[in-house]
Amino acid sequence: DFAIRLPGRGDGDVVWLPIDAKFPLEDYQRLVETSDPLAIEEAGRAIEMRLRQEAKSIREKYIQPPHTTDFALLYLPVEGLYAEALRRPGLADTLQRDFRVSLAGPTTLAALLNSLQMGFRTLAIEQRSSEVWAVLGAVKTEFSKFGEALAHTRKKLEEASQSIVRAETRTRQLSRKLKDVEALPIAVVDLATGDGEGNDAGEKDGEDTRT
Repeated sequence: DFAIRLPGRGDGDVVWLPIDAKFPLEDYQRLVETSDPLAIEEAGRAIEMRLRQEAKSIREKYIQPPHTTDFALLYLPVEGLYAEALRRPGLADTLQRDFRVSLAGPTTLAALLNSLQMGFRTLAIEQRSSEVWAVLGAVKTEFSKFGEALAHTRKKLEEASQSIVRAETRTRQLSRKLKDVEALPIAVVDLATGDGEGNDAGEKDGEDTRT
């Protein structure tokens, strides 16, 4: 026996969805193994009677609103058994109407639980729609601030890029000036530094001294 925990009407309230698994496999085995039409019908009626009894027991023991949902699930763990139960005329409808019990097989149980989960998620979003909108508004405001900060950062980067371009331009100008200096003749360089005049003066002094 199992129960699925579901949210209740109030905050923190819990409602349980009863699930009872039944295994009338002996009757189903007889139905599968026989080829006699009378035996097949007899096994089918036995399965139907067993499921009615189990549904009545589930209603009496497990369906207790408001602590539980007003219906329960009777789980049949074999797809062939579930198909046979649905094949019995009016059986599924009778179990739902008289005992508030729904049949579920391996595939349909998973689909049913997924549907319940999505339904309660949607309900929770609807009940807290004001909070959702408040969060979305805050996100929008923060995103706007982020856009402003990003634009400011881009402006600073553009200014830095322009400064780098100006520095590169000045560097190229200085490089050209340095190349002009390197291209000057040696005599001009000596004249500019005063080395040539010093040598001539020394020679003259030497001549005067010797004289």
